[in-house]
Amino acid sequence: MDGFVLGLFLAAAFFGGLVSGLSGFAMGLVVSGVWLHFIAPDQNAMLIVLCGLVTQGAGIWRVRHAVNWCTVAPYIIGGAIGVPVGTILLKLVDPANIRLGIGVLLIAFGLYSLFRPALKPVRNSTPAGIGVGIVNGLIGGFTGLGGIAVTVWCQLVGGPKDAQRAIFQPVLLATFAMSAISLSVAGAFTFETLKLYLLALPVLIVGVWCGIKLYGKLNDAAFRKLILILLLAAGISLVMPVWVFR
Repeated sequence: MDGFVLGLFLAAAFFGGLVSGLSGFAMGLVVSGVWLHFIAPDQNAMLIVLCGLVTQGAGIWRVRHAVNWCTVAPYIIGGAIGVPVGTILLKLVDPANIRLGIGVLLIAFGLYSLFRPALKPVRNSTPAGIGVGIVNGLIGGFTGLGGIAVTVWCQLVGGPKDAQRAIFQPVLLATFAMSAISLSVAGAFTFETLKLYLLALPVLIVGVWCGIKLYGKLNDAAFRKLILILLLAAGISLVMPVWVFR
């Protein structure tokens, strides 16, 4: 990795931490748009989950007073089912096809929600939470992006920003932890990955700190709009590399 590529790698880590500290998720979505251009998908996934343990650990502390573990548990149970399946798919399926599918869904949801803000909230339930957790875990085990499904679901259910973060941040932390174990068993944790992680960690932490400082300045409406824009941008970042390189 030459100096220019290393600079891009570290810049992506900083902005990923900044966005995560501000919004509570999307670190992996931010860095993937850069990292996947010069590291392998399994290495990218492993780095995301390792960095995610840091970003979500810091984020949970911010909303610790609002966490209800009984509400969070179904998502984590579902994630425990989905993560190993996703890791198996990482070795069997062309990652470009999955990234394209996820990207299209995110773009469709982001555009629909931004132009029709008065969405009727959906009703949450334990079976729904387990189902969302399975999908979330599957995506996490496959790509390292262990927060897409649960974040979209929280947007559909609605509620104050702290209440939403108190659901999706513990789920993300648990999904990242399970994905780290699953990907390590699959052989994605290498000495090269460890070196890259240690390089990214300091700038990631600085980015998270900056994002947390900015978080308190957002009201609920601004937070919702930020999340939707990030989802839309994430979808575009996942779709564009597929179209460009095909």
